[in-house]
Amino acid sequence: MNFPIFPKSASTTAVQTDHLFFLLLAFSAVMMALIFLPMFFFLYKYRRQSNADRSSRKLPTEYIEITWTVIPVFISLAFFALGARAYFNEEVPPADTLQINCVGKQWMWKFQHQEGNREINELHLPVDRPVTLTLASEDVIHSFYVPAFRIKQDVVPGRFTTEWFQPTSTGSYRFYCTEYCGMDHAKMAGTVIVMTPADYQDWLEHGSVRDTLAQSGEALFRTLGCSGCHAGNSAIHAPPLEGLYGRLVPLSDGTFVRADDQYLRDSILNPASQITAGYAPVMPAYAGRLSEENLLQLIAYLKSLAKETPPKTP
Repeated sequence: MNFPIFPKSASTTAVQTDHLFFLLLAFSAVMMALIFLPMFFFLYKYRRQSNADRSSRKLPTEYIEITWTVIPVFISLAFFALGARAYFNEEVPPADTLQINCVGKQWMWKFQHQEGNREINELHLPVDRPVTLTLASEDVIHSFYVPAFRIKQDVVPGRFTTEWFQPTSTGSYRFYCTEYCGMDHAKMAGTVIVMTPADYQDWLEHGSVRDTLAQSGEALFRTLGCSGCHAGNSAIHAPPLEGLYGRLVPLSDGTFVRADDQYLRDSILNPASQITAGYAPVMPAYAGRLSEENLLQLIAYLKSLAKETPPKTP
């Protein structure tokens, strides 16, 4: 029977995580040996009725105290530095990653590719390319976990979380929800299918091809009537959305906020919470009216306007 102790290592994150894990394991084994081997030795040497010398000895206690304090401090700092480096490598994605949206819902995982392809409980990816998942939940807390990639990220209702990784081997790898989320929690699983770049491109072109995520967001933007206020020729004075994403936005209370994904989400669902300076709070709230998938589509459209120039106000 093939029953590996550890799942296959199939990402750059898995490599650094395994190195740190086995280093800690080896250090723990050395410490156990330093503690238990002398303990068993002294248990035998000073057993009852043995002829061992039991006279008291004068030991350099100050040097012993300094030694077993200073050495563990430096060892702990070394492990802290290694752990901090691994943490920041996992939390700071490289530039130009493949952006994919993931929505957790009792009891399935729904993925949206920027090109328009959609999947349920399956995720197709190219090998050797960094991937960033933007995760959202439709209902309760979920947790996205891929053992072979050594990644796990909680998916929290009401906010976006992100996770990045880079697959290093083609093949199929299981993923799971590791936060108990209801009756069918154990069935909330699926498969990551890592392909060669050519096979992945072929899958994108011949799979369930639809409008791109930004195109779907633009259609929804017009259906909801948002263009009636945010268009350049609108009679209603609303903030322009061209060039908005990524820049600092002045608010009516004198503070500034970065126009990232979370800001766009909050501005759509509850616009009165952060009012742009110079504008009246007239936008209706869309909380409870849009699904997480709709929100991600709208945000994809707004992000596509990032490089456009805002229209000049008359």
